[in-house]
Amino acid sequence: MGRLVVTEFVTLDGVAQAPGEPDEDRAGGFTHGGWQAPLVDHETGEAMFAQASSMDALLLGRRTYEIFAGYWPTAPAEIPFTGLLNRVPKYVASRTLNEPLDWANSTLLGGDLADAVAELTDRHDALHVIGSLDLVQSLLRLRVVDRLHLWLYPLTLGAGKRLFADGTMPAAFRLTESVGHPNGTLQLTYEAAGRPTYGNLAA
Repeated sequence: MGRLVVTEFVTLDGVAQAPGEPDEDRAGGFTHGGWQAPLVDHETGEAMFAQASSMDALLLGRRTYEIFAGYWPTAPAEIPFTGLLNRVPKYVASRTLNEPLDWANSTLLGGDLADAVAELTDRHDALHVIGSLDLVQSLLRLRVVDRLHLWLYPLTLGAGKRLFADGTMPAAFRLTESVGHPNGTLQLTYEAAGRPTYGNLAA
């Protein structure tokens, strides 16, 4: 069985909304879009691609799919992600989109999300999710996330959609990699480790 791997770009106060550009997602009156861009450099870009290069399929929510589909099909070929993202099979979890989808190699998921993810991880070795915050919340509730790639950036925004929002299920994770980059970004990898355990420090 394959693994479900989630990659998210997060501020110190947990905001993961619209990292890439100002108009990426203004929901809720968000005015900080593009906060990640000044902190992406050659070193972190290479590390991101190294992580992503293991994917053999991509699972996206509707909003992230539309953002990606509007850029990557015609993105410059010299960007390493261009060939990767255009090549791999893409699956979209949406109740509002209809097939055929515009981006090549894209398929709309139907039916129960848990069943669909189980089928995809049977079919693929590394099913990656990027962004797609609403979808990630559902995947965390279903406890089907095997690995988290978190990129933690040295800034706070005070508002915006958070990765671990209200309704996040209690879960334990094991840190397997921690890399600090010169620009202050932390590259963190966590493996799912079941449920939290509890004790009593006063005992």
